[in-house]
Amino acid sequence: MRLNAIALRLSLLFTLVALLVFVLIGGALYQQVDKSIARLPEAELEARYSVLESSINRFGNPDHWAKISAKLKLLTEEDKRIRFWVISPHPDYEFGDADASVRTFAQGPEGIRDLTLPGMSSPLKVLTSDVPAKDQRPALRFLIAIDTETFHQTQHHLLIALISLAIIGVVLASLLGYWVARVGLKPLITLSEEAQKLASPRLSGRLRVSPLPPELDQLVNAFNATLDRVEQAYTRLESFNADVAHELRSPLTNLIGQTQVALTRGRSAEHYFEVLQSNLEELERLRSIINDMLFLASADQGSKACALTRAWLADEVATTLDYLDFILEDARVQVQVSGDAQASIETPHLRRALINLLNNAVQHTGAGQQIDVHITQGPERISISISNPGAPIADEHLPRLFERFYRVDAARHNSGSNHGLGLAIVKAIAHMHGGDVFAYSRDGMNTFGLHLPPHTA
Repeated sequence: MRLNAIALRLSLLFTLVALLVFVLIGGALYQQVDKSIARLPEAELEARYSVLESSINRFGNPDHWAKISAKLKLLTEEDKRIRFWVISPHPDYEFGDADASVRTFAQGPEGIRDLTLPGMSSPLKVLTSDVPAKDQRPALRFLIAIDTETFHQTQHHLLIALISLAIIGVVLASLLGYWVARVGLKPLITLSEEAQKLASPRLSGRLRVSPLPPELDQLVNAFNATLDRVEQAYTRLESFNADVAHELRSPLTNLIGQTQVALTRGRSAEHYFEVLQSNLEELERLRSIINDMLFLASADQGSKACALTRAWLADEVATTLDYLDFILEDARVQVQVSGDAQASIETPHLRRALINLLNNAVQHTGAGQQIDVHITQGPERISISISNPGAPIADEHLPRLFERFYRVDAARHNSGSNHGLGLAIVKAIAHMHGGDVFAYSRDGMNTFGLHLPPHTA
């Protein structure tokens, strides 16, 4: 129905265009023909008068005038549209039985004028001329008239013919336009039918480009690219749901198991305290996972860092290290900071990203080793990189380290203290600031970090 609606709209456009063309061309044609038809009565009057003028002016006696009167009578009988009147002071030189209205009209100026007689639907076109006196004949007022009814009928028939042709042409243009639109939209109909056959829910199928016109190539390529993104998002969503279920299941299982064991028989207050303490730790872990998931969901909706302030990044790293002082001390790890740069940041978010990066480095750094933090200012971006000594990370893992719940270790080593969202949050915070993240492993050092634009505000 949608495609039919497009065909109908295109047909309507064809109809409107055809109507406009017919109106313009038909109107111009009618104007030209109407002017030509309007000139015909005058041209015929002038032609007839030019034939009679020499005869009327040449003869001036009664005998010759009788011959002219007979000729005028014969011409009137031959063509009923033509009428002649001759107005004279002498009755012998008059012709045509002119009544009072004709005599009054004859007193007007010479030339061609319209005369409407009683009982006539169309006026007469009348040529009035003065004939000077000659011999015995006095001066005359000569009138030759032609009925314009036939000319008006011709104009009327022409108008009806043009309107009829225009209507027929518009109808044909509409029908042909609909047929052309249907034929032109056939590839789109085929494309729509093919799109409806795409398999769900994985949307693994793709639209074919080869049998389609070149004009639809861009649409098909864009649609297929969208399907690629949807399929990737769907795959990530499936993986994310599985990982979330796994991460939530572990603390919930611990909570249920410990509570069931504690309720099997009477326990001391000290034992119940230990159970509650353990449950509290699991609940804190659940809350952390849920908060991180909510933050990432907000970032996925396109949230941007808004409360930006200009700050020195070395100071922010130092503040973060103060917050992690006990963790670093327990791990017996040293942190060396080098470089500095000023950037527009949302302080709480950037500190959260730094905490996650430093925590990640501490977890993979042995006691007595050093973590290096480098801040570099480039022409187009600022880089904060955190490097720690550790086992090399294979290249195939590096692009995915910032994905949610992704771990190089399939056994989820150390999952009790790390639920796999830390680096994903770092990536989200970098994107909120208009930046990006990076990771590489070389020379026994694993480096994670983020890029920030030099002027985010």
